[in-house]
Amino acid sequence: MPCPHYEIKIISRRQSAVAAAAYQSGDSLLSEYDNKRKSYKEKRGIIYTEIMLPSHAPPELMNRETLWNSAEKNEKQWNSQLARRIVLALPKEIDRQSQIELLQRYCREQFVSRGMCVDFALHDKNDGNPHAHILLTMRALDEQGKWLPKSRKVYDLDENGERIRLPSGEWKSHKENTVDWNEQTNAELWRHNWETLTNEFLECAGRPERVDLRSFERQGIQYKMPTVHLGAAAYQMEKRGVPTFAGDLNRDIQKANGILAAIKKTISSLRDWLTSLAEKKQQLEAEQDRNATVPMLLMKYLDIRKAEREDWAYGQQTALSKDLKKIADVIAYVQGRGIATLDELDSELSKRKSAANACREKMKGMESRIKDLSSILKAHETIERLKPIHDKYVKINWKGVKAKYAEEHKAELDEYNKAFRLLKKFRIELNFHFDAYEGERKTLVSRRDKLQEELEQMKADLKPLEDVRYYIGKVIPLDDVPVQTEPEKKSVLVQINTAKKEQSEKQAVQTELPSKKKRRNDLE
Repeated sequence: MPCPHYEIKIISRRQSAVAAAAYQSGDSLLSEYDNKRKSYKEKRGIIYTEIMLPSHAPPELMNRETLWNSAEKNEKQWNSQLARRIVLALPKEIDRQSQIELLQRYCREQFVSRGMCVDFALHDKNDGNPHAHILLTMRALDEQGKWLPKSRKVYDLDENGERIRLPSGEWKSHKENTVDWNEQTNAELWRHNWETLTNEFLECAGRPERVDLRSFERQGIQYKMPTVHLGAAAYQMEKRGVPTFAGDLNRDIQKANGILAAIKKTISSLRDWLTSLAEKKQQLEAEQDRNATVPMLLMKYLDIRKAEREDWAYGQQTALSKDLKKIADVIAYVQGRGIATLDELDSELSKRKSAANACREKMKGMESRIKDLSSILKAHETIERLKPIHDKYVKINWKGVKAKYAEEHKAELDEYNKAFRLLKKFRIELNFHFDAYEGERKTLVSRRDKLQEELEQMKADLKPLEDVRYYIGKVIPLDDVPVQTEPEKKSVLVQINTAKKEQSEKQAVQTELPSKKKRRNDLE
C-alpha cells in the first residue's frame, strides 16, 4: 500500500536554506551568509531534481545557489523563516516517469501557480521508500522579480474611518501578511490535494491501491493506534536487525491492530450471515423450520450427515461418533452462554465487539504513554552520551574557538539540544530519576501485553461461533438468497471527467445566453 507520509517543516535561521537545498539535491553550494560551502556530493539515491519558477521570476533564479542565497539575503532577523520544506512519500506502485510527472504537476498546481519558487528532488535508495523533498520560498516576487515584504503595516481605524492615536503618540496599527502562504488551512489543503492527485495517478496506472492522509480518527477507524515515527537512526538500527524502543512499540501496535481487525471482520461476517439467515427462515414453508432454535438446527445437521453416509460400506458409526462429539461441544458452548435463538446469537456478537473495542481503547492509552516514556528514556540516554561534548562547548569563552568547536561538533550538539528540548516539552529536569520512568514503562508494557493476550483469547473464542455458522449453513443453505452489495463507487477519473463535462456544459450555456439575447434585440 502507498505510504501516507506527508510532513511540513520550516527552515529557520538556526539552519540554512542553502544547506537544505544542497542536501536534497546532492549538490555543493556556497552559502553567502556564513561564507561556507555546503557539500553533499557523496549523497546517494538522488534520482531527479528540478527548480520551478513563476512566470515573472528572473531566469537567474534557475540556478540553485543563486535562488537560495537570494532568498536568505532578504531575511534580516535572528528568527527569520528562510524556507518551507515538505517531505512526502511517493507511491512505489507507479513507474519512475509517473512519479516525476506527479511531482511536477503537484508543485505547479499547488505552489508555482500561487507565486512560490519550488526546488524539489526525488530520492530513492531502492529500499522500498521512494520520497520527495520540496523546498518553497517564503516571500513573493513582484513583476520586476524583486522579493516583496512578508507583511505590511496597516493602521487601525475608528468608527469614523480615522486613524487611532495611542497615548505614546504613535498611530495604532497591526501587521498583515502580504500572501496567505502561512495560513494553517493550507496544510490540510495541500495534504488533501496530494492525496487526490496521487490516487488519480494510481488510477491511471490501473492500480487498486489508494492513499488516505486522514488520521484514523477522521477516517472513522476508532480501534487503530497509529505507529510512531522511527527516525533515521532507529530506522538504520532496525534495518541492521537491532531492536529499538520505537521499533518494538510499532510491532506491538501493529500486532494489536491486526488482532482487533480480524475480530471485527469475523463478527461483521457472522452478523451479515445472521441477517441473511433470518430472511431465509422467513421463506421456509414448514413452521417448525421457521421456529427452530440454534440447538435444534445443529441437531438437524447430524441428520443430514447421517443421510449422506447411507451408502457407506463401513465407517458410519465412527464418523457419526465424531460428529456427535463436535455438535455436543458446540451445543454446550452456545447453551453455556445462553444462546438459544438467532437474535441471542446476534446480541452475543454485539457484546463481544464492544468488549474488544473497550480492550483496545485501554491498550491505546497505554501505548500512547509507552511512546512518551520511550522518547523520554531515549532523550536521557542521548544527553548522558553527549554531555561531555556539550559541557566542553559551554565552557569555551573565546568566540572564535567556540564557533569552530560548534562547527566541528554540529551533529552531536544538535542531537543534544533536540533531546534537551524534548525533556523540556514534558517538563522534566535533566537530573530526573531514570529508574522510575523505566519502571513505569516496564509496568505498562506488562499490562499492555496482558490486554493483548485477552484480545487474542477473544479472537480464539469466535471459532466455535464460526463452526455454528458452518453447521447451520448446511441445514439452511443461503446460495439462493440475494446478497446486498454496496453501491459501486465512481473512480477518481470518472469523477474528474464528469466534473469537467458539467463545467463545459455550464460555460456553453452561459456563452449561448448572451448570443440569444443579442439576436432578440436585433429582431426588435
